[in-house]
Amino acid sequence: MPRLLSVNVGLPRDVTWNGKTVRTSVWKSPVDGRRMARTLDIDGDAQGDLAGHGGEHRAVFVYQMDSYQYWERLLGRNDFTFGQFGENFTVEGLPDNEVCIGDRYRIGGAEFEVTQPRVTCYRVGIRMNEPRMAALLVAHHRPGFYFRVLQEGEGGAGDDIVRITDGPERISVADVDALLYLPGHSPEQLERALRIPALSKGWQSSFQAMLQQDLSPKTTVGNPGLAYEEQAPAWPGFRQMRVANINKESDSVTSFILSPIDGQPLPLFEAGQFVVLRLLVDSGKSPVLRSYSLSDLPAADHFRISVKSELNGIGSSFLCNRARAGDVLDVSAPRGSFTLRPGENPVVLLSAGVGATPVMSMLHSLAAESSQREVWWIYGARNRVDHPFAEESRSLLKQLSRGRGYIVYSRPAAIDQVGVDFDAPGHIDAALLERIGVPRNGDFYLCGPSSFLQNMRDALRNWGALAGNVHTEIFGSLEAITPGMAQVVHTPHLPQGPYGSGPPVSFARSGITAAWDPKFGSLLELAEACDVPVRWSCRTGVCHTCMTGLIGGSITYNPEPLERPAPGNVLVCCSQPNAGVTLDL
Repeated sequence: MPRLLSVNVGLPRDVTWNGKTVRTSVWKSPVDGRRMARTLDIDGDAQGDLAGHGGEHRAVFVYQMDSYQYWERLLGRNDFTFGQFGENFTVEGLPDNEVCIGDRYRIGGAEFEVTQPRVTCYRVGIRMNEPRMAALLVAHHRPGFYFRVLQEGEGGAGDDIVRITDGPERISVADVDALLYLPGHSPEQLERALRIPALSKGWQSSFQAMLQQDLSPKTTVGNPGLAYEEQAPAWPGFRQMRVANINKESDSVTSFILSPIDGQPLPLFEAGQFVVLRLLVDSGKSPVLRSYSLSDLPAADHFRISVKSELNGIGSSFLCNRARAGDVLDVSAPRGSFTLRPGENPVVLLSAGVGATPVMSMLHSLAAESSQREVWWIYGARNRVDHPFAEESRSLLKQLSRGRGYIVYSRPAAIDQVGVDFDAPGHIDAALLERIGVPRNGDFYLCGPSSFLQNMRDALRNWGALAGNVHTEIFGSLEAITPGMAQVVHTPHLPQGPYGSGPPVSFARSGITAAWDPKFGSLLELAEACDVPVRWSCRTGVCHTCMTGLIGGSITYNPEPLERPAPGNVLVCCSQPNAGVTLDL
């Protein structure tokens, strides 16, 4: 009969890793006597990162003695102690390839239900002093699993583990783990997993996304269960396009019509996407990379970008002050996941300043298809002089049977007329949405200055809008994800020390280019050395948190990820450049 060999607990602590401070509770130690298993944890235990661990469905982590022995043989180790893998229960029996999601057990005075495999991150590698550990646990089908506490009670070393009931569908922990992280699954397997009520909500959401892709008539690649993946861009790198026309949209915003010089048709981008321009601002210096949203209806013969002239903006100053009709620019293929979702919910386009550009493209698309959805265009500017697309947006709204607009000016001028130029003074907030009758069940698309985005995200959440229905576009760097580490914002810069001799690596959102040096084990490490905001978790090619758009160039993987992302994307945590690359970072 399976037995509980050890109860292990640990509190969050700070450890030093690669010169950084990491907050973690992966260090667990055996306890004497019996401990109470409670709804959220074991007495004396706590989680350091509640985003990835802990909670009702991840209250108790379980690992098996058989796997201990397996890793000792594979890694040539004999220094393991109970709690080595960060588990609360070290058990004899209950192997991952036999225990099934939904199985229920009694241990001592408590009852438990198996809810999900463990999602491994880089911190288990720190504890094991083996950087590959997060990938090894998945690749070798030995992740361990979590218990939900159905009945609180005491347990201790030596207690028998009694199975009370079998989970439905009889899908093992190892198989569920492989279903998410390894290639080669079927819709039937996903449907079976989704029929298990005990499976935690996060895993259900991942499998729902994967199933939806499998059943979609479109041919798509990548794993949406791990991350939203853009499809392969229409062309790699940059394509030359001519400035066909320049139009002044407002005192500070200028539109540029770009046409391909080769005369070949352009792809019909998705409304809301952006392109990257490679601008030779100063001869003899590296080009400057800047991202600009496409701002009109997708067309086969041109792109339109709309650029706000910033006082100290290198790219915008070059375009707005020096670019002329007939100039040739290097332009990437359209990219970005800030796009209109299908459905019947009301569409609420919320923007401020030059943030109108991507949602203007969405408004064009909705008008072109004569959408029957309720469409709201809500925009904030300082005044009429700084109000781009004023007539254009009004004209498009008139083409929509259920289109409504509302404009607010924060600093209206004396000549600005209420009811003609704008609807009210002030700013966009939840009180305004409530007052004008915006429905809470809408799909909200937000773009504008960072303060506007943060305020509106918070306001919409407090107002009752569903988090999954709120979509944002960020012009600058994406918000970093560095689990267990404090986020410190620095201005991106070249890495310290002598220049590398390898190919150039350009970070498009951050606007810097650094030469590759093999002392950096990965593109992620180079980005960190440059203080470029990054997103990661496993650092070994498992979780896809670090997935980034590969705008141009080519890379190699070392180590090889468990599943590659879709073409046009790259996992920066385990890749290196083999030619000059441009990343959407």
